[in-house]
Amino acid sequence: MADAQQREIAEQHTAKVIGVTVAAAVGGFLFGFDSSVVNGAVDSIESNFGLGKLMTGFAVAIALLGCALGAWFAGRLADVWGRKRVMLLGSALFTISAIGTAYTQTIPDLLLWRVLGGIGIGIASVIAPAYISEIAPARYRGALASMQQLAITMGIFAALLSDAVLADTAGSASNDLWWGLEAWRWMFLVGVVPALVYGVLALMIPESPRYLVGRNRDEEAARILQEVTGENNPLDRVKEIKLTVKRESKSSIKDITGPSFGLHPLVWVGIWLAVFQQFVGINAIFYYSTTLWQSVGFSESDSFKTSVITAVINVAMTFVAILFVDRIGRRKLLLGGSVGMCIGLLMACVAFTQQIGEGENVTLPDPWGVIALIGANLFVVAFAATWGPVMWVMLGEMFPNRIRGVALGVCTAVNWIANFTISMLFPPMTEAVGLGIIYGFFAFCAAASFVYVFKKVEETKGLELEDMDSVAESRLSRITAARAPEQA
Repeated sequence: MADAQQREIAEQHTAKVIGVTVAAAVGGFLFGFDSSVVNGAVDSIESNFGLGKLMTGFAVAIALLGCALGAWFAGRLADVWGRKRVMLLGSALFTISAIGTAYTQTIPDLLLWRVLGGIGIGIASVIAPAYISEIAPARYRGALASMQQLAITMGIFAALLSDAVLADTAGSASNDLWWGLEAWRWMFLVGVVPALVYGVLALMIPESPRYLVGRNRDEEAARILQEVTGENNPLDRVKEIKLTVKRESKSSIKDITGPSFGLHPLVWVGIWLAVFQQFVGINAIFYYSTTLWQSVGFSESDSFKTSVITAVINVAMTFVAILFVDRIGRRKLLLGGSVGMCIGLLMACVAFTQQIGEGENVTLPDPWGVIALIGANLFVVAFAATWGPVMWVMLGEMFPNRIRGVALGVCTAVNWIANFTISMLFPPMTEAVGLGIIYGFFAFCAAASFVYVFKKVEETKGLELEDMDSVAESRLSRITAARAPEQA
């Protein structure tokens, strides 16, 4: 009887943790939605404002500079305001950006709203994984942290699906739909709904125990640990958190310095994971897939449908990561993902070298169109099951507590800058060198990511966040010891 009661209590706590995680992960949904909704609007924005390829890329990518800015200050702001208030700020920025972009009339106007939305995305990209990693027990923290990526993929899917439905209803993304607004404007306006939902849910979830401990609200933190996560000895846990938060509260950018080219070696690991996740070209697909498929002969309608199918695959395969990240481990999933991404990208690379025609009359002859689709979707399968969610899991848990906030902000900002670089250069480079060479570069980066993970990345499965301090110190001492003979 007692065992049955304990199981029931454990199930209740698991349900509470999942519920809180889902609420926080709605920020990830907005992250995916707001960053991908531009996919269906790219061509209409280009023609409506008379933009060249470079300026089109800049209009799409400038949001990512806002993302980098939001990611940079989100961690610090969350330490001062609390996680919940920063989530509310993200909700407000998403809402304002969605309305502003829908009614934009000039290029400066468009760029301003894109940057504001980007700041909101950047905030969500840092706060959601940090909050989830702080509230989730170690035994299934990886799976719960992967919920962030699942929410991102669902946001991408919702954005591309709504783009396709609105464009189909109007006959074209550039045609008027309702209230005198073109369909592409409605694509942005739809984002108001999830933005408001995010704000409401942020008001309902508990504050992070680590934030409360940092504010000397120990009893409240212990209550949340007991009620939400089912911690058996919440006051002892609060004492552990207090020790690490005390060191963390004094952290600054100076604390991530170290012997590895001026930075702590773990920070470099996080930076390179962030760079590789973008340099394999995932967002060349999710920001430009509709334009990409039209550029090789697909109709607008078929291009939208293909983009939606890719987004569905992206969502489905993220469940694989959630199921296996705590069983297989982070490192093995990253290695397997690198292999799968490289194969898919090489297939797309070879297929795109076979295109015939020029300008708007480009096509992929049989069977290369099918091979390009298979390759691109194999790449998405491999990315969504591994690098998409696992990188965010790693960044949320791999750093010692004393530098976590600063290091996570730096690595996330680097991720957005890498995203900006690829997103801005993709349209003009497509025109200059062709898709074959671009996808060849992405395949090279996928291969390089395998080598890097194999040599540099260590497993973090099953470790409490408080255990990361000893892991980091061990790594730092090994590097220092290895360099001592060189300096002698």
